[in-house]
Amino acid sequence: MVDVVIVGGGPVGLYLAALLLQEGVAVRVLEQRLHREPHSRAIGIHPPALAALDRVGVASAMVGSGVQIRGGIAASGGKTVGSMSFASVSEHFPFVLSLPQFTTESLLEQRVHELDGAALVRGARVTELADDGGRVTVHAEATKAGGAGTRITSRLLVAADGSRSRMRSLLGIQATSRIYPDHYVMGDFAGSGENLHEAVLYLEAEGIVESFPLPGGLRRWVVRIRRPAPAPDAVELARMVHQRTGIRPDPATNTMLSTFTARSTVACRLAAERAVLIGDAAHEISPIGGQGMNLGWLDAAELAPIICDALAGKRVDQRLRAYSTRRRKAASVARRQSEVNMTLGRPLAPPFLALRNRVVTAVSGIPPVNRLVARRFTMQ
Repeated sequence: MVDVVIVGGGPVGLYLAALLLQEGVAVRVLEQRLHREPHSRAIGIHPPALAALDRVGVASAMVGSGVQIRGGIAASGGKTVGSMSFASVSEHFPFVLSLPQFTTESLLEQRVHELDGAALVRGARVTELADDGGRVTVHAEATKAGGAGTRITSRLLVAADGSRSRMRSLLGIQATSRIYPDHYVMGDFAGSGENLHEAVLYLEAEGIVESFPLPGGLRRWVVRIRRPAPAPDAVELARMVHQRTGIRPDPATNTMLSTFTARSTVACRLAAERAVLIGDAAHEISPIGGQGMNLGWLDAAELAPIICDALAGKRVDQRLRAYSTRRRKAASVARRQSEVNMTLGRPLAPPFLALRNRVVTAVSGIPPVNRLVARRFTMQ
């Protein structure tokens, strides 16, 4: 029997595992994927999350591998209508770090392996669980041909298995969801044009185009579209970017294409008997604003000491209820911020676009308000 089983070996599950292993907790992380996804996926790491990641000794390596976004600008019609600096948002991390999720997971997995080479079990899909009030038993089937299933008994279970969490269903926890009228396509291309080290929001009548730097001279482009669509090819996405911004990414340099419709899901409760939900299993947030992965890390940072005390025999019932209340509140705040971000990027007729641009300019020009907005954008 181990102390804690974590279902889900993505960035949140791996981070919690590292936190617990550092405290001498016996952990098994069950991950159904045999290999990490090779694409960039989530890229933004905010200052509070970097401070949390520093607790397991990976923040400096992440900063060394990523791009520090120290500010951003808003543009419309070929002109800058506002700017924002992140200099005041954090003493130690005055930036948003841009780092592909593949690299983020690699560094976290490396740290987990340093602490316990047997902690991460890949190719294991949990299909059943049983909680007898004193321990939790999970059954997992092998996801690779010829592999053997596994049965693990633990004192506690943490579900970090993503927005379509099977564990949430097995635990009988309900969730509420919202689907937004906001659809996007995105892709990574070689960087070109100006502002190569800044985030740029192009506030155009047809809808927003977002652009962020990535390591290796690449740049992420996110384009809002009016209706759901399959992922375009690189030529079509480059055409859309050029039509709205005047910048034409080179299709031959494309390394990733994706499409998504914004949605949010929040679990009605985060704990059930000896199990707890964290990350996207607890609260899925629209990717616009890049808060979801960060929110999961902050879940784990707050949950880890509660788990350690529970394993030491201390009563944690009230603390766990308070944790659930705080993290659901944090998810609601993040969801509202993502909704503001999406509203800012919706298509507007020219008169309303001009009004929105004037508001952005006014806010940008008032230093205290600018600093406050910068803090909100960086999850302060």
